[in-house]
Amino acid sequence: MSENTFDSLLQEDRTFAPPAEFAARALVSDPDVYARAEADPEAYWAGWARELHWSKPWDQVLEWNPPQARWFLGGKLNAAYNCLDRHLDGPRRTKTALLWEGEPGDRRAFTYEELHAEVSRAASALRSLGIGKGDRVAIYLPMIPEAAIAMLACARIGAAHSVVFGGFSAESLRDRINDADARLLITADGGYRRGGIVPLKRAADEALTEEGGCPSIEKVLVIQRHVDGAPVGGAVMTEGRDLWWHEVVDAASADCPAEEMDSEDLLYILYTSGTTGKPKGIMHTTGGYLTQAYATTKWVFDLKEDDVYWCTADVGWVTGHSYLVYGPLANGATVLMYEGAPDAPDRGRFWKLIQDYRVTILYTAPTAIRAFMKWGAEWLRKYDLSSLRLLGSVGEPINPEAWMWYHEHVGGGRCPIVDTWWQTETGAIMITPLPGVTETVPGSATTPFPGIRADILSLHGEHIPAGGGFLAIRRPWPSMLRGIWGDPVRFQETYWSKWQGETVGSGDDTQPGEGVYFPGDGAKRDERGYFWVIGRIDDVLNVAGHRIGTMEVESALVDHPAVAEAAVVGKAHELKGQAVAAFVTLKEGLEPTEELKREISDHVVRKIGAIARPDTILYTADLPKTRSGKIMRRLLKDIAEGRTLGDTTTLADPSVVAQLKDDYEAKGEA
Repeated sequence: MSENTFDSLLQEDRTFAPPAEFAARALVSDPDVYARAEADPEAYWAGWARELHWSKPWDQVLEWNPPQARWFLGGKLNAAYNCLDRHLDGPRRTKTALLWEGEPGDRRAFTYEELHAEVSRAASALRSLGIGKGDRVAIYLPMIPEAAIAMLACARIGAAHSVVFGGFSAESLRDRINDADARLLITADGGYRRGGIVPLKRAADEALTEEGGCPSIEKVLVIQRHVDGAPVGGAVMTEGRDLWWHEVVDAASADCPAEEMDSEDLLYILYTSGTTGKPKGIMHTTGGYLTQAYATTKWVFDLKEDDVYWCTADVGWVTGHSYLVYGPLANGATVLMYEGAPDAPDRGRFWKLIQDYRVTILYTAPTAIRAFMKWGAEWLRKYDLSSLRLLGSVGEPINPEAWMWYHEHVGGGRCPIVDTWWQTETGAIMITPLPGVTETVPGSATTPFPGIRADILSLHGEHIPAGGGFLAIRRPWPSMLRGIWGDPVRFQETYWSKWQGETVGSGDDTQPGEGVYFPGDGAKRDERGYFWVIGRIDDVLNVAGHRIGTMEVESALVDHPAVAEAAVVGKAHELKGQAVAAFVTLKEGLEPTEELKREISDHVVRKIGAIARPDTILYTADLPKTRSGKIMRRLLKDIAEGRTLGDTTTLADPSVVAQLKDDYEAKGEA
């Protein structure tokens, strides 16, 4: 097996055509959209951009000097204006923009007119505190309406926001504030998670005062999280620095004209959930980002005027930026936002929300879907999910069996599934089905969105027409990252140096490797031309000379009827180089026996071959995950090879990995 490519082991033959009734009403039902976009990509993206409001048209669609791209040069617009003001001249003025429910059950709703007034007051308040165009504002909030309001208020006045997930520690908050040199912090006294209160203000105070603090912060705006009229908890206010949101914002003017922004002006910085070293602040600008977020929201989710759209992601992640705030609101959608956990107060909470709000579109993560599988379909059967018409998946590759469970139990067998691949760095969806056009296959993200040019390349840049290799993006796209804040060298080395000095492609279709983006994922292309993301390159297994993606082995494990979730890593092996170590979570009520381990191991062999048989299977109640739900395979590898655990600060629950290490060593596996 060449080191330039990957083995393609997992086979999936089940296919699902768009339901005839869905396709007949779909926004896109003509597959020729792909050819039209490919024939003139710049004209295609300019057509999307024209659906937004520009105070000044652009002079040039694209300037591309690899790796630097500038889209819609000379154009002027404002992201908040496009999400709010432009909807106020017609019937959307009184349409519900945002539906919100807190974990304790408290509810709020905003029409577009009401949300516009809230954002305008918040923007006026920021201006009164001296915040203006080009400043950075850190936002550290629970999933409450003020999180979206604060983001849009920053966009309105031209300040770049840096949202820090409310589950991050004081140290993580401090690092991100200091890297961005933020002048203002917006936080809350607390928020709810699984019935408990997350003390955000206390963590913010620790970030600002301990270990050097955050010298750039001048003021802190604090939101009081109320339930039944009572604050959720105390917040110690520092005189001269801390201000109550309700005292400052409620008194501010709702007349706050939107700042005219250049298309390439910075809209936000978002730090990737890296585990070591300096935080990596991904920079997204205004015009190109909003264009692609708008376009993909409209077509991928087949968004209609009467839809109730729910993206379950936190605004602390890019999915919450693009598909909870900017993309849906730019489209004039009705968006549902939920504060708490999917199992609070019980495991039916998501399904009750769908029933109560008549949700039509659900966009969630494979991690959540596998948790629902583990809990059992009986929780869904208590609720009416008939309002759903489209399902989406985001975050990491979805196992085929999780896809099927989602299709059968959540979608009732009638809802198309859009399995989407993209990243913080790409800003918007890159590879996805179009639900009225694409025949889907469980586990595959299918084909690039029209206008996106993705490819599978070897280590030296050769085009791989079928089989496994390195995922690559061979053409600039509007929502692409514009750099890493304060670190242009890292930007070049991380994303644009994979094929530097190589000629990429084959035959007449070649280009210099310097202009090819490497997202860090291994992928394969099947005989249909569909893309399958098979895992991060760092997670690829090398077993007896065979390079195998983690997604394929994990999918074979989850295909066993007893398995709810699985993660695999390679561990050092004298003969094979690496052997497969599997960490398996069973569905509830099943006994974790040695006989079942043998069954599971044999099942993997039947699915993809003896080369993938796990040498070790360890049962676990949970897997170590980041707060965005991604499995931390690096830590599992530390456990499997008996090493000291690396940094665990980004984990949702650090105790999970400590327990796993103890269990692994107790069984004599390490």
